[in-house]
Amino acid sequence: MRYDLNEFQATIAKSARLSGVGVHSGSNTSISLYPAEANTGIVFKRICENGVVHSLRAVSSQVGSTDFCTLLGTAPDRSVATVEHIMAALYAMGVDNILIEIEGGEVPIMDGSSALFVELLDATGIVPLYERRRYIRVKKTVRAEMGGSWAEFTPHEGTRFEIGIDFASDLIGRQSWKGEVTADSFREELSRARTFGFMKDVEYLWASGHALGSSLENSVVIGDDENVINIEGLRYEDEFVRHKTLDAVGDLALAGAQFIGCYKSYRGGHKLNAMALRKLLAQSDAYEIVETKQNQRNGGYGELIAVSAPVFSPWIA
Repeated sequence: MRYDLNEFQATIAKSARLSGVGVHSGSNTSISLYPAEANTGIVFKRICENGVVHSLRAVSSQVGSTDFCTLLGTAPDRSVATVEHIMAALYAMGVDNILIEIEGGEVPIMDGSSALFVELLDATGIVPLYERRRYIRVKKTVRAEMGGSWAEFTPHEGTRFEIGIDFASDLIGRQSWKGEVTADSFREELSRARTFGFMKDVEYLWASGHALGSSLENSVVIGDDENVINIEGLRYEDEFVRHKTLDAVGDLALAGAQFIGCYKSYRGGHKLNAMALRKLLAQSDAYEIVETKQNQRNGGYGELIAVSAPVFSPWIA
């Protein structure tokens, strides 16, 4: 059985920098991306005002709050918030190893999607490191439930997402997105989908210290009349579920390795995505670590073979 998967780990070819506002903090923030060696993984380095640097590996065990975004770390001065959009871009574009220095405690929201992060990776270039990439292959179904929401991993020969949402809003209602997530499909079908919210929730969010940097430039806003306030309208007819899928890609990127399987969810979000991932990784018989074995005769990929351990363990801090 053959899989259309990249054989080697990868990093960016050169460093890059990007600045913007944090959607929740409302503060200006900058990130700098640097190439990293094989088996480094994705590491955030938060630079504090006093010059102290705190490192956070982008893995499931480091996830703190998931209330309104995905946050790495627990202490306010040692955490990095809203990592899901850049993580989705890194995952989909095949970047396994990278150092991300961040000035402040939140990744800039940019336009509310992953599109500008994809463009940044295009500009830096992505290069192989000639160390075999390892994958988490789902072997059996693992399901997580939370109220009327559920999510599950099932075996599948590829990387597939099937995401469904159901909002008590005539504008959104029930929507679903299903498909294989590759660099091309992510770029074309998911990367430009923006985060969204309701105008009626603004005061509550502000009072709780969230969405302080939200604006029509980085969010799709739904008014009290059930219409999109943004002058340009929607980028996709079903932009809402596409953004939920983008979020799921970014949250599952915190497995610490790419996965082979299908992820399904209904009425999910960051909290449920994190719960399902932790449940999968907690069951050693539910997955295996595999890598590609090169077919020397034709330069293609041969069978996926099981190996004893992951390159960098996604479940160890």
